[in-house]
Amino acid sequence: MDKLRTTVTHEFPKAILNFNTSPDVPFDRSINAYRGCEHGCIYCFARPTHAFHDLSPGLDFETKLFAKPDAARLLRQTLAKPSYRAAPIAMGTNTDPYQPIEARYRITRAVLEVCLETRHPVTITTKSDRVLHDLDVIAELARLRLVEVGISVTSLDARLSGLLEPRAASPAKRIAALARLADAGVPCHVSVAPVIPSITDHHIEGILKEAAAAGVQAATWIIVRLPHEVAPLFREWLETHFPDRAGKVMATIRSIRGGRDNDPRFGKRMKPEGVWADLFRSRFAIAMRRHGLSRPTLQLDCSLFRKPSADGQLSLL
Repeated sequence: MDKLRTTVTHEFPKAILNFNTSPDVPFDRSINAYRGCEHGCIYCFARPTHAFHDLSPGLDFETKLFAKPDAARLLRQTLAKPSYRAAPIAMGTNTDPYQPIEARYRITRAVLEVCLETRHPVTITTKSDRVLHDLDVIAELARLRLVEVGISVTSLDARLSGLLEPRAASPAKRIAALARLADAGVPCHVSVAPVIPSITDHHIEGILKEAAAAGVQAATWIIVRLPHEVAPLFREWLETHFPDRAGKVMATIRSIRGGRDNDPRFGKRMKPEGVWADLFRSRFAIAMRRHGLSRPTLQLDCSLFRKPSADGQLSLL
C-alpha cells in the first residue's frame, strides 16, 4: 500500500470565531485552526464537513487538509470590536489543534499567544502530546486562570489505538502529557472519548486509574457518535478489523440512539439512552469515586480581558 500523502491548502476566511447556541456543548464560541485531521480517527464526527469542499469524508478528510494562517490576526480583529464580550474560546471542537501539521504552521500557538496577551480564557481539547510544545504559554495562561486542557484517551491498548486513530499519539504519550500538564499546574482532565461498545468500553476503569495516578483530578466521557457518512465508514472498519463482533457493536449503538446509527437531535445527540448507556454511566461514576476524580468545573476568569485596539495592539486603558 502506498504511503498516504498529505496536502495542505491555505484558507483565508473573513472571521475565525464560530458562535453557536447549541444546548449540547458547554461553550458558545470556538476556533478551528484547521479543516480535516491527519490523526485519521475512524469515528471522527467531523468527517462529513469535508463534503462542503467536494472532498470525501474518508481519506480526503485525513490527507487533504486546510490551514488558516490568518487565525491570530482575525482573532485580534474580533476581540477589538466594541461589542465583543469575553467568554471561553474552545479549541479542538471539530479537528485537533495539535495534529501533526501544527508543528509546521504553529497556528494554535499564535492563537494562544493572542489569548495570553489579551488575557482571554480558552479551552483546549486534543489527543496529542504535541500540546506540551506550548507548555510555556499554557502554563502562564493557567497561572492567570485562563485555560483548561482536556486530552482524549480512547483506550490503553497501543495496537487498538493504532487501528482507531492511526496517526494520533499513543495512549502512553497522552497519559504522560496529562502528567506534565498537571505537574505544571495546568487545570486538565482526561476525556474517555469516544466510548465504543464492545471495542473500547472495557478500558474505562483503566484509563481513569492511569489518569488519577498521573495527577489528573477530573474526567469526562462521551459515547461514540456516527453522523452522516461516518456510520458507513465505521461499519466498514468494524467488518475489516472486528468481524466477529461488528453486529453486536452496531446493535448496541442503535439501542442507545433510539434505534438509529445516530440521533442528531439537539438535546439528545450527546445524551445516550437505554440500558447500555446507563451501564456505561454507572461504571464511569463508580470508577470516578474509586480514584477520587470529579467532573471538570469550568471556572475561567473572564474579568482580566484586555481589549486590543483595532490595529491589533493592546489598549492602554
